[in-house]
Amino acid sequence: MSCFIVPLTQAVVTTVCRRIAGNTTGSVWTAQLPSLEKLLWGGSLVLVVDHIAHGELFVFSLRELLTVGVPMSLVVTAVWAATVLFKTLALKRQGR
Repeated sequence: MSCFIVPLTQAVVTTVCRRIAGNTTGSVWTAQLPSLEKLLWGGSLVLVVDHIAHGELFVFSLRELLTVGVPMSLVVTAVWAATVLFKTLALKRQGR
């Protein structure tokens, strides 16, 4: 099984982009990137451990990447984005 490759790749790209950008921007979205990284790295680690435990680590399938890995990454990113959006709206309501 290879579904963990997509979120793992997204975690690497997100980490590299955040480190390149640094803390120069004051955007709420940029400030919340570490939480997205933690979600992606943690989820990928759990999937790798699960696949090792079931002996499925080295089975590679492009179909699985597209049908499981991509939707999984999209859902994680969408939940993170919704959380950041709600947090931003809550701060605006409080007048911050």
